[in-house]
Amino acid sequence: MDNLYLIIVVLLLILAISDLMVGVANDAVNFLNSAVGSKAAPRKIILLIASLGILIGSIFSSGMMEVAKSGVFHPEMFHFHDIMILFLAVMLTDVILLDIFNSFGLPTSTTVSLVFALLGSAVAVSLYIINTDPQATSLYLAEYINSTKAMAIISGILSSVVIAFICGTIVMYLSRLLFTFHYEKPFKFVGAIWCGLAFMAITYFAIFKGLKSTSLLSKEDMKYLQEHTGLILFFVFVGSSGLYAILQHLFRINILKVTILIGTASLALAFAGNDLVNFIGVPMAGLSSYEIASEAISNGADIGTLTMNQLREPVQADWRILIAGGAIMVSALWFSKKARKVTATEVNLSRQDGGVERFGSTQSSRALVRSAVKFSKAVGRILPDSATRFIDHRFRPLAPTTEEKASFDLIRASVNLTVATLLISVATSLKLPLSTTYVTFMVAMGSSLADRAWGRESAVYRITGVLTVISGWFLTALAAFMSAGIIALILMFASSYGQIPGIIGVVTFGVFALFFLFKTSEFGKKTKKLAEEEIEELTGEQTVYEYGNKGIKKSITQTNDIYTKTLDALFTENRRELKHICEEADKMYKKAKNKRKHEVLPNLERLGGDNMDLSFYYIQVVDYNYEISKSLLHITRESYDYINNNHEGFSEEQIQDLKSIMDTVNAIYTEFLTMLDTKDYSNFDELMKKREVLNDVYADSTKHQIKRAKANLSGTRNTILFLYIITETRTLILQSRNLMKSQRKLAMTNE
Repeated sequence: MDNLYLIIVVLLLILAISDLMVGVANDAVNFLNSAVGSKAAPRKIILLIASLGILIGSIFSSGMMEVAKSGVFHPEMFHFHDIMILFLAVMLTDVILLDIFNSFGLPTSTTVSLVFALLGSAVAVSLYIINTDPQATSLYLAEYINSTKAMAIISGILSSVVIAFICGTIVMYLSRLLFTFHYEKPFKFVGAIWCGLAFMAITYFAIFKGLKSTSLLSKEDMKYLQEHTGLILFFVFVGSSGLYAILQHLFRINILKVTILIGTASLALAFAGNDLVNFIGVPMAGLSSYEIASEAISNGADIGTLTMNQLREPVQADWRILIAGGAIMVSALWFSKKARKVTATEVNLSRQDGGVERFGSTQSSRALVRSAVKFSKAVGRILPDSATRFIDHRFRPLAPTTEEKASFDLIRASVNLTVATLLISVATSLKLPLSTTYVTFMVAMGSSLADRAWGRESAVYRITGVLTVISGWFLTALAAFMSAGIIALILMFASSYGQIPGIIGVVTFGVFALFFLFKTSEFGKKTKKLAEEEIEELTGEQTVYEYGNKGIKKSITQTNDIYTKTLDALFTENRRELKHICEEADKMYKKAKNKRKHEVLPNLERLGGDNMDLSFYYIQVVDYNYEISKSLLHITRESYDYINNNHEGFSEEQIQDLKSIMDTVNAIYTEFLTMLDTKDYSNFDELMKKREVLNDVYADSTKHQIKRAKANLSGTRNTILFLYIITETRTLILQSRNLMKSQRKLAMTNE
């Protein structure tokens, strides 16, 4: 057999490992978000529970492998060479596409990626085959593609969006009516029954339905389970409710947390049972094809005419391969940095409180919110006032606390897990590759809506986020179809010229895919570092004092550095340096803007209202720091634009005037930084008076420039920039003076 096919098999196995890692990084959100968002347990405990569910669920996934082999196309219509190229194009596309979404922290559907990559690759290979046959036409395409099954899969995936959202909304609404946000009291009486029902539902769908697709039980055992399902479920409900009651009342254990951890394990089990095929199904199909071809060659068959009819035969996957796949998924779950990033996106969109919104507002989101408000008012006019008051009372949220809060409570987490597990497990039992991402995400969004997490303060931003994620799913489908098709056509064309060109094409794409994974990993590290720098949570009074000292010191140092380097680069007309400085100033401005816009209120809520002076001066410090960064950005941006447009540089007299201003500014900043280091403000009043000295320097510099302009010694743009720098410097020092005064008062509150 040609070396080309051995290389393809090896590359498929390497890509399978990569796909498992990038796929879990994206799909970890599916089973982690409820437990992580509700803080049901420490993250390590949650990961341990999820890992156990993945390992068990991987055994149940063998029945789903048929989707990769014959779910989208008719394998008997393809020769061995064609099918191997088809599978390789799918895996190359899948790995790259999923990793792109992971890098940007957007959850997408691994099922959609697989199905549409299979469809695109199959269509491309089919068209290539048809094109090489002079007697064939494009009408033959229907003989290659399993359009009926493909449309059933696609329609099932799309319908899951609506079904999951509606189910999540209804169940959460009824649950909140029953328990309210103050659920401790009613939960004492019905909590054990509630958790018992959840455990019964999870047990039925995640275990009994999942056991259908595994060889762990014999046909006689499965028949017994099916005949006595009702009785078994009754005993499961009674036994689990009784056990929950004992844990709750005798041992004082929070049974909601127990239920959430069990639900996390079950959802991870359902995820592995349904989605493992997305990662190893195609490589396993490629390996099966290679084994079929090897056996056929040993029997004297011609590999050039060998069709892949045998792929239609049901084959029970080796449980050792499934366990190995599960183990790789578990390792990726623990060590992937991108998994946390994707999880954070969904938790952020479903959290109960306000704070930093990752997404902005769009016209469509604003229109949807306006429509929802009108609908709510219309319903309010129909309902009796007593009913409206009762519902509002049941949905009244808890008062803010100074402690670090969970993104949502345990009731919502249990609803998310139970509903999502039921829907996914039903689809798995029917052997439908339902998108776990679609289901869990839309259940979480539906429960958020029902729980009134999308209030008037945050609705437009949350809806924009949901629309962004959903549009990303459709983009996944289009990108997977087109990319897999293009790669398949290139590989088919290259291999048609012989073994060497085919090997070159295969190796080139394989190296590119692995190199791409490496580069996006570096991008993820940079993004994580930037996020850590921009997000700053102040959880107590001492952290505010530290920000007022260390944070302001860092800001003043950076301001002085950028200001000095800007003027120096302007004097020497160093365009490249000015461009770099402008980018640095822009980052500083955006960070100050985000702090002012998104961090102040959450930090004040965490601080509480006991020390009003502390809160007041903290707000002032943040506000003045923002104004400083804005003035600094104006100076750097105008200076860069001036030099970038190749305007005439400043004269020696202009440089001397600006240097006089710069030296005074440096002296003010240096003396203030010394005060921050020594915490000695005895000369503070003298420092404040130095601004008056600057006023004289400003006035002299302005008069000098007016004389130069009247004498035609400087052009219009030159004069405008000179006066602009002076004006913005005055604003810069004015806001710096205000910052220094507020920082001093902030420090005095700690004495």
